[in-house]
Amino acid sequence: MDQRTAVVLAAVIIVVAVIAVLGWFYSRRRRSQALRDRFGPEYDRVLRQEHNVRKAEGVLEFRAERRKKLPIRALDQAARDEFSRRWTDVQSKFVDDPKGAVGEADALIIEVMKARGYPMSDFDQRAADISVDHPLVVDHYRAAHTITLNHNRGKASTEDLRKAMVHYRALFDELLNEGHNATTAPKEAIG
Repeated sequence: MDQRTAVVLAAVIIVVAVIAVLGWFYSRRRRSQALRDRFGPEYDRVLRQEHNVRKAEGVLEFRAERRKKLPIRALDQAARDEFSRRWTDVQSKFVDDPKGAVGEADALIIEVMKARGYPMSDFDQRAADISVDHPLVVDHYRAAHTITLNHNRGKASTEDLRKAMVHYRALFDELLNEGHNATTAPKEAIG
């Protein structure tokens, strides 16, 4: 092989290597953007938690793969009507018994999740599972859960409990109405 052929071959190898590296970066960038689009604010939360883009994206991809294996289903109209009626009952109790109403709201959320097919492991796993399909309201679930824990420790005011109900309502609406013109905006009126 003459020197000119060797130089051309080296140049081709360098160009192919550069194209491969650029392709890899482009692929990573598309993957990151797809995860950002799918998980919204949950992407940023997990990134803050993991302190590393690769780890955070791995966590989110694991959640998505786990979710594919879960038998999540929409609720039929009768179940939606019954859960809706029960939510109205829980919400109406808030004025006279805010603490009891928040506890019942938490229990009702868990019932709806069970009926939808979500596994009932610990709270963190439930929130992770919910985040795949409902990334815009999972923070409502976390906030309500935190207030409920504070309430159990005697550290939640009535205003905190009202906020918990608003947060639970946002998740409740999303879970109940998925595929049925759901609204994810929390309703402020309690009582």
